[in-house]
Amino acid sequence: MQTRDTILALSTASGPGARAIVRLSGPQAVTFLAPLFESSEPLVSGRRALVSGQLRLPNLAPIPADVYLWVAPHSYTGQELIEIHTLGSPPLSEALIARLLQSGCRAARAGEFTLRAFLAGKFDLTRAEAVHAVIEADSRDDLKRALKQLAGGMARPLQELRDDLLNLLADVEAALDFADEDIRFVRQEEMLQRLGKALAYITLLGKQLDRRGQSERHFRVVLTGRPNAGKSSLFNALTAGDALVSEEPGTTRDYLVRRIDIHGTSIELIDTPGWQTASETIGTQAQELAREQIERADMILLCLEAGSAIAPEEAAMLEPSERSVVPIATKCDLHSSEPSFLATSARTGSGLGALRALLEECGRSRKQPALAPSLSRCRHHVEVCLEQLRRAHGIVLFEGPPELLALELRDALGQLGEMVGTIYTEDLLDRVFSRFCIGK
Repeated sequence: MQTRDTILALSTASGPGARAIVRLSGPQAVTFLAPLFESSEPLVSGRRALVSGQLRLPNLAPIPADVYLWVAPHSYTGQELIEIHTLGSPPLSEALIARLLQSGCRAARAGEFTLRAFLAGKFDLTRAEAVHAVIEADSRDDLKRALKQLAGGMARPLQELRDDLLNLLADVEAALDFADEDIRFVRQEEMLQRLGKALAYITLLGKQLDRRGQSERHFRVVLTGRPNAGKSSLFNALTAGDALVSEEPGTTRDYLVRRIDIHGTSIELIDTPGWQTASETIGTQAQELAREQIERADMILLCLEAGSAIAPEEAAMLEPSERSVVPIATKCDLHSSEPSFLATSARTGSGLGALRALLEECGRSRKQPALAPSLSRCRHHVEVCLEQLRRAHGIVLFEGPPELLALELRDALGQLGEMVGTIYTEDLLDRVFSRFCIGK
């Protein structure tokens, strides 16, 4: 695992922008940058520095730039770390990176900056995975879980447990070294108590990992459309609910929420008021709440009454966009013409099976929580560690050979070490850090 190279990458998104950031890390970062950067201030002063100056690249006029420098070992990676902030021009960024590569830098691999931070002892493996999860989080719930793990929510208690088991193993092995002497380093009752505490914590950790693996946010499906388009009738048919249904437009004044389960897939179905211009306060608030729910939806079911012409606002929603909008033809039992969208009837039940199948498929294919790979890896180590601690507890309880006790404790400690990254293989690190983007 080569960490003596000086690596670089573009840390901002590719394409034009207000600013581009090129990041370097390695023992020769300053050496490689110095010939390309002019400033009236020294590039290195103290642990960190901000220096303003100009980049001088071949065949280009001087380019204004700010250089942020962190001196080893006080940087994120534990090495000399430089960020070059300059104009967000793709040709300029490419020219700067090309010149630095010619000077002797190497292009960073995916996640290599965070990998170097891990190898420098800046944080453990669970927190490194949390960095990736923060970057990839696409919901508040995912972000909240990732930030909690990044803050050490899992690592600190694990480290305390590992320290206690290391002390226990030291006592057991000391007793083995002095087996011919009448010396007791730790009593049976104390060992049982310490192992019981470890078992309780690992069991609790396993349950916490299971809960974290289940997204706290259900797949959110919002029914929307014009007043009297059959939204509430369709909502009732799907949920066996009792939303008020009336021929009079505007009956629904607030959004309704029901959770349904379709073959193990949990769906949160939301019925919203029909679109209309509201003059009174309650109506205005209802429309605002409806817009809020639409913004938060994973899928939008646009209810279109069969036989009715598509209104401009409905056509606008059907235009391609980042939102997942599925048109649904409602009240098909009242019209003989064949609709071009999924045909449904809340009264006869026609098309509801196909709609439920669509909701199930989309709910199942929703993106995994960003922490899922980390949780899966940790869960494996927790299960193995739990079994080893149970065997160790049994050995102490029935006064088995202390050599076997030491073996089980060493194996359990190995699992904890692999979980937090104090014991690791290159294959494991490649698997974890290759999921990062290049500039992280």
